[in-house]
Amino acid sequence: MLVTKIRKQGGAAVVTLPAEVLRQLGTGIGEDLSIVVSQHTVIMRPARGERRRYNLGELLAGVTEQNMQILAEDTAWAREGEPAGRELI
Repeated sequence: MLVTKIRKQGGAAVVTLPAEVLRQLGTGIGEDLSIVVSQHTVIMRPARGERRRYNLGELLAGVTEQNMQILAEDTAWAREGEPAGRELI
């Protein structure tokens, strides 16, 4: 059993996770943890799949020339016309 202290850092309560705990969780510095409190017990799990970051290739994977043409047509009104207020040209 590992023991750690709760300490104050700024306005937050902070718990330090020993390297062995991170290793057993298969996670590391900067990764998200999902925290659940149930019956006075804290359960922490890596938040994989709960909130995912996408790279540019994944975000653009479904984009086709046809999609871009439709988008250009649907938003043409925003690129055409004279200034209506105090826009900078």
